[in-house]
Amino acid sequence: MRPVSEATVDVADLGRTDPDGPEDEAPLREDIRLLGRVLGEVVREQAGDEVFDVVEAARVEAFRIRRSEVGRSGLAQSLAGLDVRSANHVIRAFSHFSLLANLAEDVHHERRRRHHRREGSPPQKGTLAASFDLLDAADLDVADVQRELAGALVVPVVTAHPTEVRRRTISQVQRQVTELIRTRETAPDEAQWSAHLWREVLTLWQTALLRLSRLRLEDEIDEALRYYDLSLFAVVPAINAELRAALHERWPDADLLPTPMLRTGSWIGGDRDGNPFVTADAVRRATTRAAETALGHHLAELVELADELSMSERLVTPTAELEALADASQDDSPFRADEPYRRALRGMYRRLAATALGVVGHVPGPLPDVELEPYAAPEELLADLDVVAASLRTHGAGALADDRLCRLRDAVEVFGFHLSGLDMRQNSSVHEEVLTEVLAWAGVCEDYAALDEAARRELLTGELRLRRPLVGADAQLSDLARGELDLLAAAAEQVRRLGARAIPNYVISMCESVSDVLEVAVLLKEVGLVTLGDDGLPRSPIMIAPLFETIGDLQGGGETLAAMLAEPLYRSMVDGRDGTQEVMLGYSDSNKDGGYLAANWALYRAELALVDVAREAGVELRLFHGRGGTVGRGGGPSYEAIRAQPPGSVAGQLRVTEQGEVIAAKYAEPHLARRNLEALVAATLESSLLSLEGLDGDAEEVYALFDDLAARAQAAYRALVHDTPGFVEWFRAATPIRELAELNIGSRPPSRKAGDKIADLRAIPWVFSWSQARIMLPGWFGTGTALQSWIDDDPAKLAHLQELHRRWPFFRTVLSNMGMVLAKTDLELAARYASLVPDEELRHRVFDVITAEHERTVAVLLAITGDDHLLADNPSLARSIRNRFPYLEPLHHLQVEMLRRRREGDDDELVRRCIQLAINGVATALRNSG
Repeated sequence: MRPVSEATVDVADLGRTDPDGPEDEAPLREDIRLLGRVLGEVVREQAGDEVFDVVEAARVEAFRIRRSEVGRSGLAQSLAGLDVRSANHVIRAFSHFSLLANLAEDVHHERRRRHHRREGSPPQKGTLAASFDLLDAADLDVADVQRELAGALVVPVVTAHPTEVRRRTISQVQRQVTELIRTRETAPDEAQWSAHLWREVLTLWQTALLRLSRLRLEDEIDEALRYYDLSLFAVVPAINAELRAALHERWPDADLLPTPMLRTGSWIGGDRDGNPFVTADAVRRATTRAAETALGHHLAELVELADELSMSERLVTPTAELEALADASQDDSPFRADEPYRRALRGMYRRLAATALGVVGHVPGPLPDVELEPYAAPEELLADLDVVAASLRTHGAGALADDRLCRLRDAVEVFGFHLSGLDMRQNSSVHEEVLTEVLAWAGVCEDYAALDEAARRELLTGELRLRRPLVGADAQLSDLARGELDLLAAAAEQVRRLGARAIPNYVISMCESVSDVLEVAVLLKEVGLVTLGDDGLPRSPIMIAPLFETIGDLQGGGETLAAMLAEPLYRSMVDGRDGTQEVMLGYSDSNKDGGYLAANWALYRAELALVDVAREAGVELRLFHGRGGTVGRGGGPSYEAIRAQPPGSVAGQLRVTEQGEVIAAKYAEPHLARRNLEALVAATLESSLLSLEGLDGDAEEVYALFDDLAARAQAAYRALVHDTPGFVEWFRAATPIRELAELNIGSRPPSRKAGDKIADLRAIPWVFSWSQARIMLPGWFGTGTALQSWIDDDPAKLAHLQELHRRWPFFRTVLSNMGMVLAKTDLELAARYASLVPDEELRHRVFDVITAEHERTVAVLLAITGDDHLLADNPSLARSIRNRFPYLEPLHHLQVEMLRRRREGDDDELVRRCIQLAINGVATALRNSG
């Protein structure tokens, strides 16, 4: 190993402090300096002095560019002259620089939080402690708390959308480096610590960043499940326990949260909208692997408990119930004859192992030597754990009952034997096509698709009143119809095997009518997931949830929900479950459809309408927010986003998607999971129990104003994206959208169907591509025109918007998130991507519109907020951008150069790999992609 040079990193730019400057950045600067130094020497040793000199020169020039000391042309020209092999090394080096800077930044965040706690400062917002301070100050009535938290539920739902560009192997090295940075000051042997860091960075350099093949669906299932061992098994039950204790402390006589508020969900293996790999086998695998993960955890914890609870009945007197458990274990070992707790726990292990054998076909743990009757449900295991806990408390061992035993009990209560609920999702057009074929085969209707809405509803409700199925297993159906029915049959099989919580929801994409919902009910009836009760009315353990995605669907969402709940047969399904109706809101497609401001306002308006409809109908409304990682897909800080929801729309219940790279960023380690999950719960409590909107009697006037602003923004956005001749051609040339499709980052195709229209493209690659080109258009375009044109009508109107920004969390959050996006936008770099558009007239025509709107949007944003820069309200992101963005500079220039070579006919495989590596590196440095 070479000695580490002290001159590897120029930290002049990193030495600046945040605009607010309250925290000491010295440890962060030192960590980045050290990591850069080690990486630089690894590059020198592995790639040679010549490559190292190129990397170092590019790094120094990049920092000079960020400090506005020089322009970009010099660096762009020098990198354009590199041979492809050298370019590959440079791209890899700066990708790793970005990744290591991210790790240092994350550790610095931890440091600041620990320092904050040590100093005894007030709890930080987004924590349960801070939320309960607010609730205490509000002096809430217990009846109000009980009403609002009845059925309380917060569920992050992981999805496998193709935005996670990082390999699992790289993530493992990241965790090692992170742990080394954490322990740097306490390492007993500095030389040994340094050698370990060197080995990890060397491993990073010698590990391929790109996958050789596209992820399979089974890989995505397994990848998501590993986060339970990394963090979720520990953190989710702990937050539920803390929440329950805090509520009991304040309202000891109230029965609050009888079941866990925080649970987990998944779409991976159930979301078949446009994903041909989601089949019956995928549903079986997803649910079985989830159950195997839960059961494996519980079994391992029972083994640990048996080791811990070594009490001898020669020294303590357990309860009769505990003795009965011990006797029922059939554990006749003479070595445990006087250890009733160990015998009882071995019996519990044997019963749970029998459960696993029946549920997943094997025991995820040591095979017991005695077979006992399996547990029929998690409640039986919970009852046995309660017997153990109660017995421990009778002889002064309550501390043991409150430790591992309590954690296991909480985990069983949350995760059961199924782990997490798998949602099903399919597009309404597929349901129509399948049902048209099935009804024709059964002789019920020759052409269902040709019927109008009224005729469809009459036919479907008639079918829901009949007990007989439409087709049998021998029906001669198309591959599509047979595949859908087989998949639903697999879901029914897993519900019978694992319980209703294993597959709790069925989401309908592009839901526009009552018949769209009734079609699903009829298909579920075919496989026994909808049955008729003694009263002749249909019942189902599965919630059918409409998904409103486009601007038009959101605007009509309230009317659609009202019609659904007015249909007696469908309403009987809602009432027969628990009186709750879930509605999913799509952030991605609404944004792609109408732009940032129009989409956000359509969502807000839709929520208001849905709340009113649910209240009138007497049902509980639960909203499921389909948010992505980027602002253009509904991303942004979760805590602020939830608090900015309209009145009545949270009401103790919230489900939200966690997608792509966001999953690793939030759940890879316990402290990250704790912070993010706690923020979800804290914001849900505050939004449910406090009045946060701040508009008071002005609400209707403000709503009308934003109807106007949203229409203006949508018109500006659609004029560019949907109505500008040649825009699609420009977009496909000026961004790496075509090359993105070649990255092996997900099982799901980038488009729903073949076609060259924006409407055919999934929202994820749409946003990903704009991010790569540093235009970030979905996160801001159209908003500037809307706001400025309204102000231009009367300059005094600016003061009104400033007042709304101060009073209204929704508007403040919309502008804050837009400020984050604009701070990551760089139109000078974007111009380099635009140079790839071969038609010069088209190139300038589109880019000039984008540039003018960008200037307009930045100006009006700062005028409304009163700030002098875009990140005045987010100093941590300002610091982060200073730390990371210099490493982006060479990546962008080389990506553009390699794209140019590829499109001019250079089919060298290394050129293609350089493009993919640059995409990976840019996504890493931006810390979000799609």
